[in-house]
Amino acid sequence: MARNKETLILLVDIGPSMHPHLDYAARAISALVQRKIVHNKHDEVGLVFFGANDTDNELSSELGGYEDIVVLRPIAVVSEELAQAVDQFSKEYGTSDFMDAMVVAMDLIVKKCAAGSKGNKRIYLITDGESPVKEPEEGTKSEQVELLRNQLQMHNIILDAVVIRLKGENGALESKASQENEFLLRSFADGTMGDLVLVESYTTLLGAVKSRSVSPTTLYRGDLELTPNMSIKVWVYKKVSSERMPTLRIYSDKAPLLDTTATHEVKFDIEYKSSVDLDVSIAPEQRIKAYKYGPQYVPISSKEEEALKFRTEKGLKVVGFTDKSNVPRHYFMKETNVFVPELRNTRSTLAISCLARAMEAEGKVAIVRCVWRAGQANVALGVLTPCLGSDDSVADCFYFNNIPFSEDLREFAFASFKDRPSTQQPTRLQQEAADALVQMMDLVPYPGQEFLMPERTVNPVLQRFYSFLHLKSVNPEAAVPPLDKALQIIIQPEERFIQKVDFMLQTFKEQFQLIRSTQTEKGGRKFWKDRLGENEAALPGEDLLQIEDGKPLTFEFLTGKKVEQVGSLNPVEDFEALLARRDSDQWVTKAIKGMKKIITDLLNSAYNGNTYEKAVTCLIALRRGCVIQECFRK
Repeated sequence: MARNKETLILLVDIGPSMHPHLDYAARAISALVQRKIVHNKHDEVGLVFFGANDTDNELSSELGGYEDIVVLRPIAVVSEELAQAVDQFSKEYGTSDFMDAMVVAMDLIVKKCAAGSKGNKRIYLITDGESPVKEPEEGTKSEQVELLRNQLQMHNIILDAVVIRLKGENGALESKASQENEFLLRSFADGTMGDLVLVESYTTLLGAVKSRSVSPTTLYRGDLELTPNMSIKVWVYKKVSSERMPTLRIYSDKAPLLDTTATHEVKFDIEYKSSVDLDVSIAPEQRIKAYKYGPQYVPISSKEEEALKFRTEKGLKVVGFTDKSNVPRHYFMKETNVFVPELRNTRSTLAISCLARAMEAEGKVAIVRCVWRAGQANVALGVLTPCLGSDDSVADCFYFNNIPFSEDLREFAFASFKDRPSTQQPTRLQQEAADALVQMMDLVPYPGQEFLMPERTVNPVLQRFYSFLHLKSVNPEAAVPPLDKALQIIIQPEERFIQKVDFMLQTFKEQFQLIRSTQTEKGGRKFWKDRLGENEAALPGEDLLQIEDGKPLTFEFLTGKKVEQVGSLNPVEDFEALLARRDSDQWVTKAIKGMKKIITDLLNSAYNGNTYEKAVTCLIALRRGCVIQECFRK
């Protein structure tokens, strides 16, 4: 078994108490399988139901007992058939004893995986825990739990349990059976390094069922240099990494339908042609990169490009320390990494702990120069923020975030609201309405209860994409379905939540009413026809002159705004207007000189001939004007 391969048993309660939740449990399991098909296609998955009407498992046939447990699908490589099998769960009425079901699941994994095999082995249990566990024939339930937990530890099997605890408007009282089962499951999860999740909404259920635990991979292993003579051995991991959409590839259907080895992959081959002769191909040694610099392109050879690269040595160096306030949160760039001491290195653990606690006490952060790997093309600057362990079992560490250089910053100056006059400041009632609205819409209304926790909230875009991808694989003509109700809560407030704060919303709206400003129309600009009577019409083809209101319409007004030079916007029209003026002899000479200057400027500022056409048009107008004025030879 490969190191990163996972063998997983999906253990689902389909008993009577789970009937209201089975639809969303099926969606959560289906999403898990869909992601495995895309990202972990070599993983092996089995499906076991308990609380069923029938019994179908090997332990029952061999030893007896283990009733109402059905192995719907033995452990096999994840496939489209499994994705279709978990689309919908049947509602049955058997006894839901998760202890017997766990024994059956463990037996399947042990028989499938050879002793000492590598890879993750996991049982994923989904139940509401409302059905009591049967009393064992020998010993107590606690002894049975300890025995089974030891078996799971011996075979390196992890138990992840999801217990559904939906609450109504006024909450729900937990039954005695659910409290006991929760205690037993927590003992299993803690003993096998697993996880127990109590979900209180279907949105949380979708996020609680994860396809697999991502194995941490070190980004850097080496020294954190404090001075040339002192360093600390550290390992660096990614703390947060955004999951991207799967890459869509171009598919070819030209391969024979019966060819099972066909990859249907489309390969691209780029060929460069000569701009002079399109039949001539340009060999790689005849090509060179060029960078645009102003209106020209500057060629840079591969040797010059290699020489320009910044030569760096792998390592982390502390540049210095500064106050936390000097590195605001909006300076953080990219993803967050975590610096931890080298594994099983006591001296590194003590050094990191002492440094982190000293920085926390002084309110300082460290500025670090980072080169993660040898030959890295650039150097990154980052900030180390101390993170102290919540208890003695959790080691102290540092969070790392990239910080910008001056070229990366975008400064925007906004006026402060404090400098506004009192008429533009919120009133006491407006401030109280805003405070009340924020408090009522708090996502953490009570300690320990939080809505839309990042750890339990799925990405609705990715979730919908995987669901549609599965739907499309079953039915190529399938249309895009509407967004699931459990996902709508992520992108918009829940309706019953809005109803609770409706009064506060109305109060807030009343305090910030918008009043339409009524302004009297001032004297503006009017057209010539507006001066005419309502029954008079403008003459056909007559231009409408625009005049300023209140000024008399005189000859001086009409002739006052005349062209006095040849402009660059409409040079031909300006040139002809100057030639048409008869109030002085200087306009002809000025028009010709101005047009000559415009033509010269157009030619001098041309880039790849972009102004040649306009220059030729001006030259034609100049020649025609000179002929008309009988001064072409002069």
